[in-house]
Amino acid sequence: MSLSPKPHLTQANAALTQGVQVINEFGEASTIPIPAERALTVYLDKRELVTLMTLGAHPEWLVLGFLRNQRLIASVEEIESITVDWTIGEGELGQPGVAAVKTRHGVPDTPQAPRVVTTGCGQGSVFGDLMADIDAIALAPAQISQTTLYSLVNAIRIQETTYKSAGSVHACALFRGDEMLMFVEDVGRHNAVDTIAGWMWMNEVSGQDKVFYTTGRLTSEMVIKSAQMGVPIAVSRSGITQMGLDVAQRVGLCAIGRATHKRFLCFSAPERLVWQPQAPRPPDSLKP
Repeated sequence: MSLSPKPHLTQANAALTQGVQVINEFGEASTIPIPAERALTVYLDKRELVTLMTLGAHPEWLVLGFLRNQRLIASVEEIESITVDWTIGEGELGQPGVAAVKTRHGVPDTPQAPRVVTTGCGQGSVFGDLMADIDAIALAPAQISQTTLYSLVNAIRIQETTYKSAGSVHACALFRGDEMLMFVEDVGRHNAVDTIAGWMWMNEVSGQDKVFYTTGRLTSEMVIKSAQMGVPIAVSRSGITQMGLDVAQRVGLCAIGRATHKRFLCFSAPERLVWQPQAPRPPDSLKP
């Protein structure tokens, strides 16, 4: 365990949904929840760095994970504090909250141009070459059994989520075996994985015996971030892209996609999967 001081983090979580008036196809009015997307502008040592569009469930971990996964900060001990304030610009449409990151000794190579990371399918902003040093990543020889995989997928299915009540969000989770350690939803899957990365960094959680789950597809960047966290197995409810597969094969990460009910496709590193042909198969009614 590190004896260096950890950064001080505020706990400025925000409401994940807000009620809006809608009218259905019969002309009937009702109030339903929708995700409360909001902007969070990050300042690194008083210099504007980026604006993240987020639900704001765990903004401090999000910022910490973003700095880690963008390779802007090498060690969590370099950060003195992350202070999030949602009240700045409150009541003004489009005015962001603020996350002030204070480092202990400064970051001389802070990017000059502020950027906005949108909630679209892509990350929208990449400060460094995420492929750099990818070959230096050595993932632990972890495995996952089919039974554990099915338990993991079921744990996500029964999880109480913003998606079930309001839709329009992505979810990511971190598992040790079939134990869910962390579950995060956000308007973009990259925010969700960055939040998990920040939580792991802050709490010195190793990824070597963990499984990363996402409802979104496994793009190259998602696979890289999983590998950067030291997590050797990534599971998706969706599929995988060609570049995502190339990176997974390159680092020896087990990429499992289309994981629903008791169906899945193993795209890479099948040696990490403990095959159990005797495991119950889904009934015909659930087959595609």
